[in-house]
Amino acid sequence: MKKFVLAPDSFKESMTAKEVCVAMEKGIKKVFSDAEIIHVPMADGGEGTVESLVDATNGHKEYIEVQGPLPEQKVKAYYGILGDEKTAVIEMAQASGLMLVEPRYRNPLTTTTYGTGELIKAALDKGVSTVIIGIGGSATVDGGIGMAQALGVKFTDKYGNNIEPTGRGLTKIDKISTENMDKRIKNVNFIIASDVENTLTGKNGAAAVFGPQKGATQDEVELLDKGLSHYAEILRKDLDKDVEDIAGSGAAGGLGTGLIAFLDAKLQSGVEVVANTVNLAEKISNADYVFTGEGGMDFQTKYGKTPFGVAQVAKKYHKPVFAEAGYLGERIEDLYDIGISAIFGIVDKAESIEESLEKGPQNVERTTENITRLISSIID
Repeated sequence: MKKFVLAPDSFKESMTAKEVCVAMEKGIKKVFSDAEIIHVPMADGGEGTVESLVDATNGHKEYIEVQGPLPEQKVKAYYGILGDEKTAVIEMAQASGLMLVEPRYRNPLTTTTYGTGELIKAALDKGVSTVIIGIGGSATVDGGIGMAQALGVKFTDKYGNNIEPTGRGLTKIDKISTENMDKRIKNVNFIIASDVENTLTGKNGAAAVFGPQKGATQDEVELLDKGLSHYAEILRKDLDKDVEDIAGSGAAGGLGTGLIAFLDAKLQSGVEVVANTVNLAEKISNADYVFTGEGGMDFQTKYGKTPFGVAQVAKKYHKPVFAEAGYLGERIEDLYDIGISAIFGIVDKAESIEESLEKGPQNVERTTENITRLISSIID
């Protein structure tokens, strides 16, 4: 009896990772009806991370209303409690994501990560010992001061007034106090799931690289970078925390800095965090074949995307990896050096994007069946 491990990412706007697994299984079963099939829905720390980890561990989601990226904005967000009941997983974009702000209102001078702090607080209320935080897709460049303020950190100006926890507020910080910070934080292990290596400030910093994507003009980028530099200086002065030049501190508009400075969070590759959490290595070590995939694959896949992470694990155990994608882009051949055995596009004919997205499950099922038939012909 052949054993297959299915470890795909979601196909954005088409299928969740769990739905991809179901479609793959249907294709395999048409060839090997008695195959043992292990579903391991994956993600790389970005969108879909909560869904994948909850699905893979038989956990559940918790819904809560929190502050959105804009002042006075309320959003319904969720976080995950994994099957062990001791680990929470959060996507900051659920509370502070760019998708929550209409294009005409996008401006990182006015947005905040306060809602992300509320998600963290809600997870602490559940008594967890580990919190995984995926920090892709933010609408913010506030250095994480909004998140920290929600957890009891106090930021005041030279007159002793509380500052607004936004990008604009950064330049006004005169003093930071953690005296009233949530005491439970010290007993919890915080992990940042991110592959962003940008530092907090400078030409490769949070404002310069990500500010324009979030609606900032060049003048506003300069103002934000000045504010982040000032913030880093106050962190050094008041908390003796020097995180400005740490790779990843600029992730999510500097939320990486706030998480490191206030929560002592550790930065890890997103796909590695997910792989470790779902025990991917153990499952692959006992498999005959591994299937993975994502919505689009090109040479950038090798920079920390899910198929790369899966292939790296499989390579250690000399297991063949078959990858599927809706779109195959530039230099796809680069991926054969990282442990992927073969790559297949799932679209069978010219059609609109809308049609392809709608037909995702049947396209994955058909492609997987074809791959499995090839495997069958070789081993027979």
